[in-house]
Amino acid sequence: MGRSADLPRPAVRADGRPDDTGCGVLHVDMDAFYALVEIRERPELAGSPVVVAGGSTRGVVLSASYEARAFGVRSAMPAARARRLCPQAVFLPPHFPRYTEVSAGVMALFRSITPLVEPLSLDEAFLDVSGSLRRLGMSPAMVGEWIRGEVFDAHRVTCSVGVAPSKFAAKLASGMAKPDGLLVVPAGGVLQFLHPLPVSALWGVGARTAEALHQLGCETVADVAATPLAALRRAVGGAVAEQLHALSQGHDERQVVPDAPEKSVGAEETFDVDVADRAAMHRELLRLAERAAAALRRRGLRGRTVALKLRYPDFTTVSRSRTLVEPTDAGRAIMAVARELLDAHLPAGARVRLLGVRVEQLMAGGGTEQLTLQETGPGWSDADRAADAARSRFGSAAVRPATLLDTAAADPRSAAAHPDPGGSHESCE
Repeated sequence: MGRSADLPRPAVRADGRPDDTGCGVLHVDMDAFYALVEIRERPELAGSPVVVAGGSTRGVVLSASYEARAFGVRSAMPAARARRLCPQAVFLPPHFPRYTEVSAGVMALFRSITPLVEPLSLDEAFLDVSGSLRRLGMSPAMVGEWIRGEVFDAHRVTCSVGVAPSKFAAKLASGMAKPDGLLVVPAGGVLQFLHPLPVSALWGVGARTAEALHQLGCETVADVAATPLAALRRAVGGAVAEQLHALSQGHDERQVVPDAPEKSVGAEETFDVDVADRAAMHRELLRLAERAAAALRRRGLRGRTVALKLRYPDFTTVSRSRTLVEPTDAGRAIMAVARELLDAHLPAGARVRLLGVRVEQLMAGGGTEQLTLQETGPGWSDADRAADAARSRFGSAAVRPATLLDTAAADPRSAAAHPDPGGSHESCE
């Protein structure tokens, strides 16, 4: 789906009492979330261009205030380019515990309204308020306005809300309402809302699909709706064509699903300097495998598939994976597979810009690991959990593999790196 910054701005945002009958789906999206949380901590920065970016030389922009966006700064942009575009901006490192704390408060507010809350990330979520309207004595738009006020009063940050009969339309509406606004898509006006939008507004349309649609003569959502399905299939493939055709007709039957299960857990590292040393890569894989394993254990999960991600200096990115016989949450098992994949698929002497390890095919359960014939009592699983407890109490450096001790001089990562997509990064999907 296209970024909200690429969507047209409505001439008039919803205020007063718009026709929100049948619009039970809300999409709430925090405005420039990380940047506004930082400005909240430093009020003197209000009104100034503020950019939150990773600390490494290859860091990326994680969030930019709207004053910075006026200069063309966008999320996921290389920080170096953002500095060129807006040299007067205040660049700040991320403080993830702050963002997590605010996010938890915001999500708790949502769940006080309805149990049907589907978080998409720290800073956005879908809500189905259809069953809560009578209890609240409000219309959907009134609920959206109430949320905006409560979020600001409690956390001093703003959010934008889309109100619509479907998730697709609600998410588009919140993007078009930014910043600090609310937009209603009436149930009877979905096609009038969708059809003037560019094809990039459709979910699943990236640069390559957009180019294929443009070659087909489709510039707007209306063009996609008017194109025969057979022609769409030839241009973009069967599954994508079916999805785009349905969305362009205003059909989106997906429900708001609370607490959707995580699909994968992983960690990755972008190096400040491209790395060719295989031993250094192995050490980094161990570090990433241990972090991924610890994240699994915190969530009471195990995974059956280990995936390795490699990014070369020219930004070519490849992934390779292997499925285990038994699910695991052990760093040593994850590391063993990741190392085998690296050695099997990375040519000798090749340099890499990024390494990542991800565990997929997740399932609940933390105590079912099969013992080996040599294990008659407490094994690696118990040791891992004891190490988790020690790190929780005394810090992340309290217990770690011996291979990772005293390797700072050989560590290709920046000492100032922050856990973000431009440096060290742990993620769950």
